[in-house]
Amino acid sequence: MAAAGGARALTVSVVIPVRNDAEPLARCFRALAAQTVPPDEVVVVDNGSTDDSAAVAGRAGARVVVEHEQGIGAAASRGYDAATGDLILRLDTDSVPPPMWIARIVQAFEADAGLGALSGPGAFLGMPRPLGRLATAGYMGIYFTVLGAIIGRAPLFGSNLAMRRAAWQAVSAEVHRHDTGVHDDLDLSLHLAPRFPTRLDRSLVVRMSARPLASASGMLERLQRAVHTMRLHADDVRMLRRGSAATVTRLVRPE
Repeated sequence: MAAAGGARALTVSVVIPVRNDAEPLARCFRALAAQTVPPDEVVVVDNGSTDDSAAVAGRAGARVVVEHEQGIGAAASRGYDAATGDLILRLDTDSVPPPMWIARIVQAFEADAGLGALSGPGAFLGMPRPLGRLATAGYMGIYFTVLGAIIGRAPLFGSNLAMRRAAWQAVSAEVHRHDTGVHDDLDLSLHLAPRFPTRLDRSLVVRMSARPLASASGMLERLQRAVHTMRLHADDVRMLRRGSAATVTRLVRPE
């Protein structure tokens, strides 16, 4: 999927991990086809799909790579490794980026040569508007505000993130890609944080499905992954507010 129009300073790869998600993947590709600035390539990582996800990606012009090791961390990392663009953008299969998504990301990195990674929030699809807004505010508030306070900066959000390929290459051998209990977005955030400036743009919103809210067990699993990841990074985690330091110490350094 080559870029159209005039040349630009930064090339773009979009990475999408997938496992048995053909229908939302097709919707994601329709949103990518509507971008005002098209990507130079789309890399779809097939993580053991038994449906026609790979065929959907192939018909859309994506480059399909295979990751046999199960887990979102392994799949996402495989895609980042395979990406050739100056910027690596990440979407999940159920992400629906707005038409200016790539254009705004490229502009942000071109305007700030020191920026290592950029992320934005998601907004839930398929819910009544008042409930959707409430659910989005609650979920994103916990993720960005609570976790952000714990790790000292806003974490990256895998359904809507971008980073320089050079930044990924600096940490690719260190991320916990083989640990299926890790929250891969948070893990990436904590590996990048000491070396590269990262930024949250709350206006850079992508729509996404409400699957994270589908079950209490799924929500608990996400929480467990976050706790496990922070324990792995206990020496890196610092509180910004003295009043909550004791709480975080108990969380990341259990007795």
